[in-house]
Parts: sequence; structure tokens; C-alpha cells
Amino acid sequence: MKLIFWSIGSKHEVYVKDGIEMFTKRINNYYSVEWKIMSPPKNAAAMEETIQRDAESRMLLDAIDPNDFIILLDERGRALSSPDLADLIQQRANAGTKKLHFIIGGAFGVNDALRKRANFTWQLSRLVFPHQLVRLILSEQVYRACTINKGEKYHHI
Repeated sequence: MKLIFWSIGSKHEVYVKDGIEMFTKRINNYYSVEWKIMSPPKNAAAMEETIQRDAESRMLLDAIDPNDFIILLDERGRALSSPDLADLIQQRANAGTKKLHFIIGGAFGVNDALRKRANFTWQLSRLVFPHQLVRLILSEQVYRACTINKGEKYHHI
């Protein structure tokens, strides 16, 4: 199974880059993983929020195969514990999922079409984080889930 982490925005900022790269490298011991950072539309600053959200969501939907499994990170999603996330990833692996996409939307979130297309919506926290920190937390939590599934000692209960 391949894990693909999507994020709308700029490249990883210096203050999180090393951590994201470290956890991404660690995840590669379990699954193939790739980051895809999509730039907002060129004229995003002049767009209304809904138009920008629709444009970004369309870009994401166009880039994802209809058979792929999507986990959308969204504040309206379901909260998971680390073992719950591990179970979800293991279920997808057991089901033969070829590509598992984790999507971090743009500054204004995603539109209803992408929200409906998502197979699972995950609330990372009730707190709001900058997208850069969400990337770091996502990569660490997916790594943690991998170690839980392998029975390794990284996660302590």
C-alpha cells in the first residue's frame, strides 16, 4: 500500500521540515510514502473563500483515482486515538487498498464534493493548528500507527 500525504500551501517550513522528513523516512520502513504539496491557485489572494476552496478541492479530486481511499483531515471529522488510527490503516492494508490518501485542505478547508468523496473524515484535534504543524503531527501519528501495528515499543500505553 502506498500512503500519499496531500497538502495545499507552500513547501515545508524550516521549523518543521526536519521532523516531517524524519517521520516520513521512518514510515518508509513500513509503507511507501510520498508528500504532494499543491500550490493554491495563482490568483488565490483575489478569490472569494468559496471560489478558492472549490478550485483547490477540484485540483485534489482531479489528482486522485476514484478507487483510492481518502482520509480527509477536517475539524468536523471523527476523533481517533493513536491505536484507532493504527486499526484504520491496518484495515485498509488488509482490504488490499493500493493508495491511501491523507488530505490536508487549504486555508478555507475543502468543498462538499471532496468532503463527500472522502471515505473517512478524521478530526486531528479540536484545536486549530497551522497547516505546517498539521503536516508534522500527521507524519508522526502515521509513524506511530505503523509501530503500533508491528508491536514495536515507540507507543507507550
